Amino acid sequence: MDAEARCCRVAALEQCWFTMASSPTISPEALRLTAYAHGGGCGCKLAPSVLQSLMAGMPQTAPFANLLVGTETSDDAAVWQVDANTAIIATTDFFTPIVDDPRDFGRIAATNAISDVYAMGGKPIFALAILGMPLDKLPVEVVREILAGGASICAEAGIPVAGGHSIDVPEPIYGLAVIGLCHPARVRRNAMARDGDALILTKPLGVGIYSAALKKGALDAADYAAMLTTTTRLNTAGAMLAEHEAVHAMTDVTGFGLLGHGLEVARGSGMRLVIDAQKVPFLPRAKAWAGEGFVTGASRRNWASYGAAITFVDDHREITRHLLTDPQTSGGLLVTCSAAEAANLLARIHAGGDAGAAIIGHIEAGEAGVAVRGMMERT
Repeated sequence: MDAEARCCRVAALEQCWFTMASSPTISPEALRLTAYAHGGGCGCKLAPSVLQSLMAGMPQTAPFANLLVGTETSDDAAVWQVDANTAIIATTDFFTPIVDDPRDFGRIAATNAISDVYAMGGKPIFALAILGMPLDKLPVEVVREILAGGASICAEAGIPVAGGHSIDVPEPIYGLAVIGLCHPARVRRNAMARDGDALILTKPLGVGIYSAALKKGALDAADYAAMLTTTTRLNTAGAMLAEHEAVHAMTDVTGFGLLGHGLEVARGSGMRLVIDAQKVPFLPRAKAWAGEGFVTGASRRNWASYGAAITFVDDHREITRHLLTDPQTSGGLLVTCSAAEAANLLARIHAGGDAGAAIIGHIEAGEAGVAVRGMMERT
């Protein structure tokens, strides 16, 4: 960067912070961060059908021999092989507020962004902050809290926030670009599931339903704590699981819901996922609230995008569909592994702190898609 460009950038940053410092004074305690955004968390993701349409016709990445993972199977991150022992994992993730507390928003967004590295079987090494703020609406103290929340999660993951970029936008946006490392042989794609594999989910579902309840004022302190606990828990199990040859495929469950990300595994692997609805773990009040209509617009968009590829083997209620398409912000890992080792690996996941992890189904040969057995009742 030449001297003139540096001067322009410094001037722009000074103006940015001057504008923030001059913004209306709002008490962080009185501020509702979600009121400044049209949606929140991973529910803001473009619908799968829209994303597929946008990516259609984009250049293929095949000519780059060192690119182990690109865009071909909608995987969680890009992976570039440097040498026989080293691969670089690169990802970015950001969204609008899912909660009102600025520090909690930063923590959730950072946990979600780092997850993509763990989902590929790697370990993060550093992050860059991505920040977009409505400078005429939010005071500097609020933005600092968002950044501090993100930095605290990065510290928990053992990585620095080594830089970033900020812009002035109509809605608050925060996230990270994250770089990680992995041995090339330990990379775990979403397209590596095998016939006969068991299917493990490491975190309970229901974050989108809880966020809908939050906006309607239905969450009490215990409910909020349950939501925060799961959304700020790092998916470090991914790095551990990648060390086991019995683990074949991994992805994290985020905005497209369990069915959407499960379908990506099925299509990438050319296999059929079979999910037992009654074995899927949920946050304590997710089923009850789904039955009361606390669902997001994103869950409906998800179903409209990929519902034709989902088969319900048994009679089911609409609540089952809402729960399985619920967009997860900072959700758990969806793992396929040798059925013979599934119980062993599940015990390792539990020992690592993911107490809600469960075996929820299996992989079988057949037309690529997802089949759901059993149904869930409102509780």
